Amino acid sequence: QVHLVESGGGLVQPGRSLRLTCASSGSIFSFNAAAWYRQAPGKQRELVAVINSDGSTVYADSVKGRFSISRDNAKNMVYLQMNSLKPEDTGVYYCNADLGLSRVYWGQGTQVTVYS
Repeated sequence: QVHLVESGGGLVQPGRSLRLTCASSGSIFSFNAAAWYRQAPGKQRELVAVINSDGSTVYADSVKGRFSISRDNAKNMVYLQMNSLKPEDTGVYYCNADLGLSRVYWGQGTQVTVYS
């Protein structure tokens, strides 16, 4: 069992930055992949960014060039640096861990609101 706890969300104006943190109760070294998803009101949850065990990353087209996912294996942390935030980035952001063999875990989410 792995527990994930997100933090770092908040209320910001367009163009500003936030860094989200996902703290894992277990070693992220064993993760096949870690990811950030988001869910806007009335919309389905969508993938924002993924970082694989080899360090490779994948981003949604809507955040490419603005967001950056990273991981610190020593601290068991996964980060999402979000720059140049837009109102359409508003939503609840969830941390996700894939340990393989259908073992997938989610955090409780952190709210990000970008207001004009």
